[in-house]
Amino acid sequence: MKKVLIINGHPDRESFCFGLHESYKKGGLQSGNEIKEIILSDMTFNPVLMHGYRKRTELEPDLLEAWDKIKWAEHIVWIYPTWWASPPALLKGFIERVFLPGFAFEYQEKSPFPKKLLTGKTSEIISTMDAPVFYYKWIVKDIGGKMIRRDIGAFCGIKNKRTTYLATIKTSTPEQRKGWLEKAEKLGSKL
Repeated sequence: MKKVLIINGHPDRESFCFGLHESYKKGGLQSGNEIKEIILSDMTFNPVLMHGYRKRTELEPDLLEAWDKIKWAEHIVWIYPTWWASPPALLKGFIERVFLPGFAFEYQEKSPFPKKLLTGKTSEIISTMDAPVFYYKWIVKDIGGKMIRRDIGAFCGIKNKRTTYLATIKTSTPEQRKGWLEKAEKLGSKL
């Protein structure tokens, strides 16, 4: 049994990402995992890191609750659409407000490398997009995926286990979407 946290970064509850979320959750629960969720579209917080790291902005109650869930989790699942080659602004704002020094990493005196405070956790990404996956990976160079896996996750000690891109959403058929929902359920059951 694993402690799994699903972070849904889509700002629209009627999106296909929510179907993927529910399917993944179903598979995870059927396998005996404990599931908690962070649904960004339901949260109230300012996504702008107003003062950078110069001065701490107090965290809203929803972000304090998110901290507790991230601390609790052994495995974090990022579900979001890829827009303009990266996650939505809402998800980026959430990351900037929550993955802070003293929580996710800690600067070290006389070292350019931080202490990774989230070591021992794993993650995976499930992202939808309208560009073909080969184009996103090889021409666009997987900008958003690298940001989540390396520039945020690995920087803080989280090891990414799997990345799943589903495309193209805009031109997908009902049969393709059904298959993707089944795939998400299987991914949730394989932890």
